[in-house]
Amino acid sequence: MKNILIADDHFLVRDTIAAYLDTVDDFTVFTAQDLVSSFEVMDGLKSIDLLILDYNMPGMNGLQGLERAFKSYPACKVALMSGVANRDVAINAMKKNARGFIPKSLSATSFINAIRFILAGETYFPFEYGATSSDERVNGELAKISTREMQTLEQLCMGLSNKEIARNLDIQEVTVKLHVKNLFSKLGVSNRTQAALLAKERHIF
Repeated sequence: MKNILIADDHFLVRDTIAAYLDTVDDFTVFTAQDLVSSFEVMDGLKSIDLLILDYNMPGMNGLQGLERAFKSYPACKVALMSGVANRDVAINAMKKNARGFIPKSLSATSFINAIRFILAGETYFPFEYGATSSDERVNGELAKISTREMQTLEQLCMGLSNKEIARNLDIQEVTVKLHVKNLFSKLGVSNRTQAALLAKERHIF
């Protein structure tokens, strides 16, 4: 069971997200209304696996609140959530070691997938916030993906580990790692999260 703390000063947004996450069997969700109260909740619990901070809530002062959270709870994964932050804010948050940047515009399913990525040790960063290449280049690279690489990409989109992919495709784990490496190169991405997001945004699956 993973403990997740959602900190947001808009009670409707906070409670809606928390209510949906509560439907996931392996999540236990806690809430807070600002940065200070989120720290109080953290201090009152044995452990929080993921702290999600709203960028604009009281106490954040831009990305200073994110840095305070890192310093106060170095063992906890911390992600930034926002409905208004621009690309520069998202990139700077990741440079400051945020484990993810989660737009509030995500669908419920994508929101949960983002959390699962982060809890699995990945970083979640929406492709459109870091993309610099053209649609034509991306579509051209997709044509170069082999059948087995496409199967691997589909499994990545399901959030599966290399070991799970190897079992499902009946191949060696080292082969999966090679396919993943090739996918990163062909798609022009740097991690599993970006590869999966790109595939979904292009409606490949």
